[in-house]
Amino acid sequence: MEAAEGGVRLRVRATTKAQADKLDGAGAAADGLRHLKVRVRAAPEDGKANAAICAVIAKALGTSKSSVSVERGATARIKIIHAEGD
Repeated sequence: MEAAEGGVRLRVRATTKAQADKLDGAGAAADGLRHLKVRVRAAPEDGKANAAICAVIAKALGTSKSSVSVERGATARIKIIHAEGD
């Protein structure tokens, strides 16, 4: 997590078609970059998985779904999520 203008940025590794929508802890990629693992039931079609990921993160942060968005990596497994707020 890093500070960003108007909020924070999170690096997220998405797993779709999971049994439940949930945060699954922290992880690290082969290049050493750390990320938050998120599992969602939605399939990666028509932005449904991205919306579900944003909803899971919004719930964990205690903020509205509209304040969380995919900043980069909409079609990638590793995404940069922006959450507005303090």
